[in-house]
Amino acid sequence: MAARKTAMFTLTERVSVSAAATDTFATIDLGSYVDVGDRQALQIHSVDFIFQGTTPGESVPIGTISLSGMMAVQVTDLNRGGLVFANDRALIASGQLNTDTDGYLSLNTDLYPDNFGKGSDDGRFVVNDQLYITARTTALATDKVLNITVRVNASIVTLGAKDFMAIAIQSTAADN
Repeated sequence: MAARKTAMFTLTERVSVSAAATDTFATIDLGSYVDVGDRQALQIHSVDFIFQGTTPGESVPIGTISLSGMMAVQVTDLNRGGLVFANDRALIASGQLNTDTDGYLSLNTDLYPDNFGKGSDDGRFVVNDQLYITARTTALATDKVLNITVRVNASIVTLGAKDFMAIAIQSTAADN
């Protein structure tokens, strides 16, 4: 299905949430990795999410989150303008962390990191020119910022004509 052109590498982007109950956005530009003419795609092997406070050493939730609440992040290959449901075809990865500041407990209700298989041939193929990151928190302490770093482990592959067309059609269909 795919001929690998590169070894696995990591793309990173940080989204900084500075207001509670407001979607915050960031993008990862894939224009250098995807080439329609050569049927070149990005194969995503896994996505990791790292939740941090205002400074790299500040723990989450203590100090960053003011109330019991939720922190969520999603990566999609189409711009949906906000968080999406899990059955959305554009959804690549998602993570959620729930906190209880009274008891200093936390709970992960969404599976992350997202891993797309065990072998080098497994993965999610992306032919769009950007990845879109959406993050939100329900509670944020005064003058604090929730930083979420997204780490995408990927490689560049060349797809067969039929495979590339199928992925492009699916991506276009998901846009509607």
